[in-house]
Amino acid sequence: MSWQIVTMGLLVGFLVGLTGVGGASLLTPILLLIGINPSIAVGTDLLYNSITKFFGTIQHWRQKTIDFKIVKYLAFGSLPGAVFGVGASYLLSHVFDDGETVLKHVLGFILIIVSVITLLRQLLDKKLGDNRWQLKPIEDKRMLLILIGAVLGFIVGLTSVGSGSLFAVAMIYLFRLSGSQLVGTDIAHAFLLVTLSAILHSGLGNIDYGLTANLLIGSVPGVIIGSSLSAKVPSKPLRTVLAALLLISGVKLI
Repeated sequence: MSWQIVTMGLLVGFLVGLTGVGGASLLTPILLLIGINPSIAVGTDLLYNSITKFFGTIQHWRQKTIDFKIVKYLAFGSLPGAVFGVGASYLLSHVFDDGETVLKHVLGFILIIVSVITLLRQLLDKKLGDNRWQLKPIEDKRMLLILIGAVLGFIVGLTSVGSGSLFAVAMIYLFRLSGSQLVGTDIAHAFLLVTLSAILHSGLGNIDYGLTANLLIGSVPGVIIGSSLSAKVPSKPLRTVLAALLLISGVKLI
């Protein structure tokens, strides 16, 4: 057991529980900055997220706060997209001489996008009014959801980042969901997406299971503590600070 990694998991879990910012957005850049190989960082992060999102999905399923139709249509696009994303990750790592460097740069660009999305989501949650897409039945939005799923699924399979934040903003714009439905649907879909991506990365040997175990030892109590304090601590300023940190991390990786 590495207490440094356990402590890192505790901190990431605490911040996720406190602010709702995605674990991959926080964990992947930290792993890269401490010297973990980019492919291993991505694969390990996906397995870590699969396990944590499994428990979140069960809880939201019990609470009946999952819109399974939205999950289904997003998954029709995101799961094939993830396969291509993992394939692209493999090509970058094993075919091109500077593939790992390119992957690190791609991660940097995605982190910058996620940092902007994190700030944008705070505005969208309260200031965005109804639009024509929200008023349409879900059947009229099937192809759009599949297309969004394919593009974002590719990004997640390639970088592990965005399974929550990117999809959440799309759902905010396309649907009128309560806060609990948005979170529950987002987590349930993310569980399917990151689990498939983790399995594929596992087949490529891109997962450090010892590292994952140490992270989980710390993150589970961290999420519990952070979630219990979330109602008492204003999350908006913290999200803004975290978005700034993600932006800095992204710039450093580029």
